[in-house]
Amino acid sequence: MSRKKHTAPVTICWLRRDLRLSDNRALQMAARSGHPVLCLFIFDRDILDPLPSDDARVGFLHRELDAIRAELEQLGSALLVKHDTVASAWAAICDEFAVKQVVVSRDYEPYARERDEKIYDYLKDRGIEFKGTKDHVIFEKNEVVKADGTPYTVFTPYSRKWKEHYRLHPPADVPDPGPGDFYPCAPLPFPTLSALGFKPSPIAIPPKVLNTALLNTYATRRDLPAVAGTSRLSVHLRFGTVSIRKLYAQAVRHSDKYADELIWREFYQMILYHFPHTTHASFKPAYDRIRWLNDEKQFAAWCAGTTGYPLVDAGMRELNTTGFMHNRVRMVVASFLCKHLLIDWRWGERYFAAKLLDFDLASNAGGWQWAAGSGCDAAPYFRIFNPTAQQERFDPDFAYIKKWVPEFGTPAYPKPIVRHEDARNRCIAVYRQALTE
Repeated sequence: MSRKKHTAPVTICWLRRDLRLSDNRALQMAARSGHPVLCLFIFDRDILDPLPSDDARVGFLHRELDAIRAELEQLGSALLVKHDTVASAWAAICDEFAVKQVVVSRDYEPYARERDEKIYDYLKDRGIEFKGTKDHVIFEKNEVVKADGTPYTVFTPYSRKWKEHYRLHPPADVPDPGPGDFYPCAPLPFPTLSALGFKPSPIAIPPKVLNTALLNTYATRRDLPAVAGTSRLSVHLRFGTVSIRKLYAQAVRHSDKYADELIWREFYQMILYHFPHTTHASFKPAYDRIRWLNDEKQFAAWCAGTTGYPLVDAGMRELNTTGFMHNRVRMVVASFLCKHLLIDWRWGERYFAAKLLDFDLASNAGGWQWAAGSGCDAAPYFRIFNPTAQQERFDPDFAYIKKWVPEFGTPAYPKPIVRHEDARNRCIAVYRQALTE
């Protein structure tokens, strides 16, 4: 058995989707443990190794963690960073530090739950307590359920119950820790981005500020992709660089519509927790009988933004260039893939997962199943977005399209790869056959 380098008892606050020191419930819980707190982040090789070297999300994480590191060092502590598999990282941490307790914010994704169960068992065998708390959402698990205790599967009644629960049980304030709460130590090694195997990305990350003026006009401007009418905070919510509690409290004062969008996020997190199979299988099992065409050439055209439908193509090019796609356009391009091209929603879900800065498994799978008609609370399968009608309604002056598809209206722009009416009729026939078998 090796000798520990740090012999003073310590509580580890393992940061994952809560990358901030302010209004952090896990950090609050750790500060109450009776031992000084050392913050930890693990660059998980199982997650990072398959990613491209210029993945903008890794660069974003690295920058945010560097800021946290500097903040902790100002408080006389440090940020412990590991770049390894989670199991190997924890073996090294337990060998190096006299860990008495580990505190985390709970994560509801299947991989995270399996990971945490393994680490719980590993730490328990060593007499180390592993505790979780709620931080990534305002309400979790079974906090907002039907009267019989079963989960909601339709958003509107869930939203009503959620708001009532919020009125009766608003989240308590989370005091920020003070210098005396942290483990005193000299700065610890912090890897460079290149040491992690990555390089800077040209993709910019939106600022984590939500101004009142945007909230006041959100309801009327949110569906217009050519204007800056949305908050662009989803990447910050994904990694917890902003607090969902503070964000909702701000939103509910100025925009019911924006507040509802935050509740949609919680709805999908709840669905993922209760129905984890929906990451890879239809919520409505009958939809797994659909005979997808899965034409690889048409999928490639969709990915590249060369389908001949300008709103679809603009959305895909925006995604490929910026890591972002406007939410109204996301619905159109997802519907087009599943229903016009009859390509399995899982193909699109995986592509979005690779490209979106704000990729969140719960919302991504939920949104794609909504578009395919296979999810909870989805529109009927025979409701199929007409991309041309959507453009006429939400980008009537072609401002968004001209920005991302400059060759639109010239001979260089491709002809549509399918005809809307033919594709619509084909989709309805294929879906009807699957659902009546």
